[in-house]
Amino acid sequence: MTGKNYALSYAATDVIIGLAIEIGELVGAVALEKETGANSALRIENQTRNIHSSLAIDNNSLSLKQIRDAIAGKRVSGIPYEIREAKNTYEAYNLLSAFDPFSKEDMLSAHKVLMEGLTKEAGNFRSGRVELFAEKRLACTAPPALIVPKLMRDLVSWAENSEAHPLIKSCVFHYEFEFIHPFAHGNGRMARMWQTLLLSRWKPFFAWAPVETLTRNRRKEYRDILATHGEAVDSTVFIEFMLNVIRDALQVFLQSGQITRLLAILGEEALSSKEMMARLKLKSRPVFRENYLLPALSSGMVEMTIPDKPDSNRQRYRAMKCFDAEL
Repeated sequence: MTGKNYALSYAATDVIIGLAIEIGELVGAVALEKETGANSALRIENQTRNIHSSLAIDNNSLSLKQIRDAIAGKRVSGIPYEIREAKNTYEAYNLLSAFDPFSKEDMLSAHKVLMEGLTKEAGNFRSGRVELFAEKRLACTAPPALIVPKLMRDLVSWAENSEAHPLIKSCVFHYEFEFIHPFAHGNGRMARMWQTLLLSRWKPFFAWAPVETLTRNRRKEYRDILATHGEAVDSTVFIEFMLNVIRDALQVFLQSGQITRLLAILGEEALSSKEMMARLKLKSRPVFRENYLLPALSSGMVEMTIPDKPDSNRQRYRAMKCFDAEL
């Protein structure tokens, strides 16, 4: 793989162009609202949810509350390996701003933090063969370990020198990273974290925007695309998918304060619209629907108890299990 091949590995489809324009408009709106004075508690909350979601994509079974407790140093009843994963991932994300996305050494350092105590090859490129499976079937074989260092040098060099828009660049990097599979373990988390790093170098608020959280909500599609196109040179389908996720994440980010309030009043209960409005002390039903309920539903953070009958007078709403509201 050469830098030239990377540059030719996607097509600027109408879908990609349209999504990039939408995201650009949302970036402007988010920058005005968030960059000048984002609430630090909200940043921490979004980052914790991203960590939980990225781990969940890789089948970590800890709940959001368990991850909060593990990060806080509290005693957690769970699988020790998964608890270590949570603590390591939190530490790696806390160091994110110090990493240079175009430094191989920083990438290896980040992997060491992420996988310390979890694999013997923490902080090193893999030394063995890797076969990637989807639905228990062999999807593809990753490139031989012998050429991984060169492939990663080429990928990092392309990312540093390409004139591609940061949005496109971050998606292509994510896709190619997953295909190269440079590490024995932790490739998915590294790919998602490095895309976040690349995006945050463009716009700092991406460091805590809920991109991983929204990716987790579409985990099956995410995995299917990577599996189906794992051997393809072209990353267009993956770029379209990730830009959709980024667009949706920014829309949620703009409503994050309202969604957080809604999750807080729901707790572990299932409430009607009327009950939620009363707890939020809102009088206007349209304001409640447009600014609270619909964004929470579209983000996947809140669900209906009777999804096949959305207009039922017995309809109740509850926080999705992975989005418990206890802070």
